[in-house]
Amino acid sequence: MSEPVLRRVVRRETHSPRSVAFAVVVLLTIVACLYLAVETVLSLASQPALLVRPIDALAWLAALPADVPVGAVIAGGLAVAVVGVWLILLAVTPGRLSKHEMDAGGRAALVDNGVLAAAIAQRVSDETGLARDRVTVGVAHRSVDVSVKPGAGIPVDRAQVNAVAEAELSGFKLTRPLRTRVRVERTDDEEKAA
Repeated sequence: MSEPVLRRVVRRETHSPRSVAFAVVVLLTIVACLYLAVETVLSLASQPALLVRPIDALAWLAALPADVPVGAVIAGGLAVAVVGVWLILLAVTPGRLSKHEMDAGGRAALVDNGVLAAAIAQRVSDETGLARDRVTVGVAHRSVDVSVKPGAGIPVDRAQVNAVAEAELSGFKLTRPLRTRVRVERTDDEEKAA
Protein backbone atom coordinates (compact mmCIF):
# COMPACT_ATOMS: atom_id res chain seq x y z
CA MET A 1 0.00 0.00 0.00
CA SER A 2 1.12 3.55 -0.60
CA GLU A 3 2.03 5.96 2.18
CA PRO A 4 -1.09 8.19 1.85
CA VAL A 5 -3.34 5.14 1.97
CA LEU A 6 -1.60 3.87 5.12
CA ARG A 7 -1.92 7.28 6.79
CA ARG A 8 -5.62 7.34 5.94
CA VAL A 9 -6.14 3.84 7.34
CA VAL A 10 -4.30 4.67 10.57
CA ARG A 11 -6.23 7.92 10.98
CA ARG A 12 -9.54 6.13 10.43
CA GLU A 13 -8.66 3.50 13.04
CA THR A 14 -7.35 5.93 15.69
CA HIS A 15 -9.97 8.69 15.39
CA SER A 16 -13.68 8.30 15.95
CA PRO A 17 -16.38 10.06 13.98
CA ARG A 18 -18.57 12.54 15.80
CA SER A 19 -21.77 10.95 14.48
CA VAL A 20 -23.17 10.07 17.91
CA ALA A 21 -22.63 13.57 19.30
CA PHE A 22 -24.05 15.06 16.10
CA ALA A 23 -27.11 12.79 16.26
CA VAL A 24 -27.75 13.69 19.91
CA VAL A 25 -27.54 17.43 19.22
CA VAL A 26 -29.80 17.12 16.17
CA LEU A 27 -32.31 15.01 18.12
CA LEU A 28 -32.42 17.53 20.99
CA THR A 29 -32.87 20.38 18.51
CA ILE A 30 -35.72 18.54 16.76
CA VAL A 31 -37.43 17.81 20.09
CA ALA A 32 -37.11 21.47 21.14
CA CYS A 33 -38.52 22.67 17.80
CA LEU A 34 -41.40 20.19 17.96
CA TYR A 35 -42.22 21.26 21.51
CA LEU A 36 -42.17 24.92 20.49
CA ALA A 37 -44.41 24.14 17.50
CA VAL A 38 -46.94 22.24 19.65
CA GLU A 39 -47.02 25.03 22.25
CA THR A 40 -47.51 27.63 19.51
CA VAL A 41 -50.36 25.65 17.91
CA LEU A 42 -52.01 25.17 21.32
CA SER A 43 -51.65 28.89 22.04
CA LEU A 44 -53.17 29.84 18.68
CA ALA A 45 -56.05 27.40 19.28
CA SER A 46 -56.68 28.95 22.73
CA GLN A 47 -55.95 25.63 24.43
CA PRO A 48 -54.06 25.22 27.72
CA ALA A 49 -50.29 24.87 27.36
CA LEU A 50 -48.44 21.62 27.97
CA LEU A 51 -45.81 23.39 30.09
CA VAL A 52 -45.81 27.10 29.34
CA ARG A 53 -47.17 29.27 26.53
CA PRO A 54 -44.46 30.82 24.33
CA ILE A 55 -45.77 34.35 24.94
CA ASP A 56 -45.67 33.76 28.73
CA ALA A 57 -42.09 32.46 28.46
CA LEU A 58 -41.09 35.57 26.48
CA ALA A 59 -42.80 37.83 29.00
CA TRP A 60 -40.99 36.05 31.85
CA LEU A 61 -37.65 36.50 30.05
CA ALA A 62 -38.39 40.19 29.47
CA ALA A 63 -39.11 40.65 33.18
CA LEU A 64 -35.96 38.85 34.35
CA PRO A 65 -33.69 41.84 34.97
CA ALA A 66 -36.24 43.37 37.37
CA ASP A 67 -37.11 40.16 39.25
CA VAL A 68 -33.89 38.16 39.31
CA PRO A 69 -30.54 39.15 40.83
CA VAL A 70 -27.86 40.04 38.32
CA GLY A 71 -25.68 37.16 39.56
CA ALA A 72 -28.30 34.61 38.56
CA VAL A 73 -28.62 36.12 35.08
CA ILE A 74 -24.83 36.06 34.67
CA ALA A 75 -24.67 32.46 35.92
CA GLY A 76 -27.37 31.43 33.44
CA GLY A 77 -25.57 33.20 30.61
CA LEU A 78 -22.29 31.52 31.55
CA ALA A 79 -23.97 28.10 31.61
CA VAL A 80 -25.37 28.66 28.12
CA ALA A 81 -21.95 29.92 26.93
CA VAL A 82 -20.17 26.86 28.37
CA VAL A 83 -22.60 24.51 26.62
CA GLY A 84 -22.09 26.46 23.37
CA VAL A 85 -18.28 26.33 23.62
CA TRP A 86 -18.46 22.62 24.45
CA LEU A 87 -20.61 21.97 21.35
CA ILE A 88 -18.23 23.99 19.16
CA LEU A 89 -15.20 22.09 20.50
CA LEU A 90 -17.04 18.81 19.99
CA ALA A 91 -17.71 19.78 16.38
CA VAL A 92 -14.18 20.98 15.59
CA THR A 93 -11.88 18.58 17.45
CA PRO A 94 -11.44 15.01 16.25
CA GLY A 95 -12.58 12.15 18.44
CA ARG A 96 -9.88 9.77 19.58
CA LEU A 97 -10.08 6.02 19.95
CA SER A 98 -8.03 4.21 22.57
CA LYS A 99 -5.33 3.03 20.18
CA HIS A 100 -1.74 4.00 19.39
CA GLU A 101 0.18 3.61 16.15
CA MET A 102 3.27 1.43 16.15
CA ASP A 103 6.30 1.77 13.88
CA ALA A 104 5.98 -1.38 11.79
CA GLY A 105 8.36 -0.60 8.95
CA GLY A 106 6.00 0.83 6.34
CA ARG A 107 2.95 -1.14 7.45
CA ALA A 108 -0.07 0.00 9.42
CA ALA A 109 0.03 -1.43 12.95
CA LEU A 110 -2.02 -0.32 15.93
CA VAL A 111 -2.05 -1.38 19.56
CA ASP A 112 -4.97 -0.92 21.92
CA ASN A 113 -4.48 1.03 25.15
CA GLY A 114 -5.73 -1.97 27.14
CA VAL A 115 -3.01 -4.17 25.65
CA LEU A 116 -0.36 -1.57 26.51
CA ALA A 117 -1.69 -1.25 30.07
CA ALA A 118 -1.79 -5.00 30.65
CA ALA A 119 1.72 -5.53 29.29
CA ILE A 120 3.21 -2.71 31.39
CA ALA A 121 1.39 -3.88 34.53
CA GLN A 122 2.59 -7.46 34.06
CA ARG A 123 6.20 -6.37 33.49
CA VAL A 124 6.16 -4.07 36.55
CA SER A 125 4.67 -6.90 38.59
CA ASP A 126 7.34 -9.36 37.39
CA GLU A 127 10.25 -6.95 37.94
CA THR A 128 9.22 -5.62 41.36
CA GLY A 129 7.85 -8.84 42.82
CA LEU A 130 4.50 -7.21 43.62
CA ALA A 131 1.29 -9.13 43.07
CA ARG A 132 -0.33 -8.31 39.72
CA ASP A 133 -3.46 -6.97 41.43
CA ARG A 134 -1.29 -4.42 43.28
CA VAL A 135 -0.24 -2.76 40.00
CA THR A 136 -2.69 -0.56 38.08
CA VAL A 137 -1.82 1.03 34.75
CA GLY A 138 -3.84 3.54 32.77
CA VAL A 139 -2.88 4.53 29.24
CA ALA A 140 -4.13 7.80 27.75
CA HIS A 141 -3.31 9.52 24.45
CA ARG A 142 -0.19 11.24 25.77
CA SER A 143 0.67 9.56 29.07
CA VAL A 144 0.89 6.33 31.03
CA ASP A 145 -0.06 6.32 34.72
CA VAL A 146 1.38 3.50 36.81
CA SER A 147 0.04 3.07 40.34
CA VAL A 148 1.59 0.51 42.66
CA LYS A 149 0.12 -0.41 46.03
CA PRO A 150 2.78 -2.30 47.98
CA GLY A 151 1.83 -3.87 51.27
CA ALA A 152 3.06 -2.63 54.63
CA GLY A 153 6.83 -2.68 54.95
CA ILE A 154 7.49 -3.53 51.28
CA PRO A 155 9.89 -0.98 49.78
CA VAL A 156 9.25 0.19 46.24
CA ASP A 157 11.70 2.30 44.24
CA ARG A 158 9.71 4.74 42.12
CA ALA A 159 12.64 5.24 39.72
CA GLN A 160 12.90 1.47 39.15
CA VAL A 161 9.15 1.20 38.44
CA ASN A 162 9.42 4.14 36.02
CA ALA A 163 12.40 2.55 34.24
CA VAL A 164 10.62 -0.80 33.93
CA ALA A 165 7.46 0.83 32.56
CA GLU A 166 9.43 2.89 30.03
CA ALA A 167 11.43 -0.17 28.94
CA GLU A 168 8.23 -2.13 28.28
CA LEU A 169 6.71 0.85 26.49
CA SER A 170 9.77 1.28 24.26
CA GLY A 171 9.39 -2.35 23.15
CA PHE A 172 6.14 -1.42 21.43
CA LYS A 173 7.91 1.14 19.18
CA LEU A 174 5.10 3.68 19.29
CA THR A 175 5.33 6.48 16.75
CA ARG A 176 4.43 9.09 19.39
CA PRO A 177 6.20 8.89 22.73
CA LEU A 178 4.14 8.70 25.92
CA ARG A 179 5.03 10.35 29.22
CA THR A 180 5.21 7.94 32.16
CA ARG A 181 4.08 8.86 35.68
CA VAL A 182 4.48 6.56 38.66
CA ARG A 183 2.58 6.75 41.95
CA VAL A 184 3.24 4.66 45.01
CA GLU A 185 0.01 4.47 46.98
CA ARG A 186 -0.08 3.43 50.61
CA THR A 187 -2.95 3.50 53.05
CA ASP A 188 -2.52 5.29 56.39
CA ASP A 189 -2.21 1.95 58.20
CA GLU A 190 0.57 0.88 55.82
CA GLU A 191 2.37 4.21 56.34
CA LYS A 192 2.34 3.72 60.12
CA ALA A 193 3.58 0.13 59.83
CA ALA A 194 6.43 1.05 57.45
